[in-house]
Amino acid sequence: MERLQKILAQAGVASRRKCEELILAGKVEVNGELVTTLGTKADPDKDTITVSGRPIRGEKKIYVMFNKPKGVITSASDNKGRKVVTDYLKGIDERVYPVGRLDYDTEGLLILTNDGEFANLLTHPKHHVPKTYHATVKGVPHGSALDKLKAGINLEDGMTAPAELEYKDIDEVNKEAVISITIHEGRNRQVRRMFEAISHPVLRLKRVSFGDISLQNLKRGSYRHLTKDEINHLQQIAMSGLLKSKTPRKDT
Repeated sequence: MERLQKILAQAGVASRRKCEELILAGKVEVNGELVTTLGTKADPDKDTITVSGRPIRGEKKIYVMFNKPKGVITSASDNKGRKVVTDYLKGIDERVYPVGRLDYDTEGLLILTNDGEFANLLTHPKHHVPKTYHATVKGVPHGSALDKLKAGINLEDGMTAPAELEYKDIDEVNKEAVISITIHEGRNRQVRRMFEAISHPVLRLKRVSFGDISLQNLKRGSYRHLTKDEINHLQQIAMSGLLKSKTPRKDT
């Protein structure tokens, strides 16, 4: 017997958090009985579990790396008819969902999966999975400005965790700079807001790596399946981050 939201996530319905929302919204039934209480347990091998009237089924787990172009919605569908990331995943029959988000104007590495537990492991704040971006910003930030981001900067939703930054390129003619920034959180438009806070707004933004997994030569708009080693690596990074977050700090 397992918690219902865990069963749904493992069946590829959605992330565990989204599955909890489906239960609370009255979309889930077990053996014909509506379930709206979180924590309810079921046996996936014996019980008939449906979501919006459709029985769940065990799906082959899919883990995909996609190089998202600018101007594409990080979603499985869009009611305005705009391009979404799943439009590019020809040949994948299983329903997959983005792990985290890249905003409409941001391009680069995006992971998609039908493994809800894996998605939750990578996106939960306590796991501190590093994500690296190349940000082209207006102007050339001085070291003191970048030091604010390295130490953590106060945004409207609180202090950010310390970030890692380095100059990649400086264009004196156009007065722009390309800066590599690694963060360990996943707040909405976080990188853009961080640079806005030091008065150097982002002109172009690309995620280049997730953990130690990078785009390498993957073309824009293309995808490939993650290898077993890459999947294991991401899981290990997430669990390592969780252990660090639980380790009490020593007094100095």
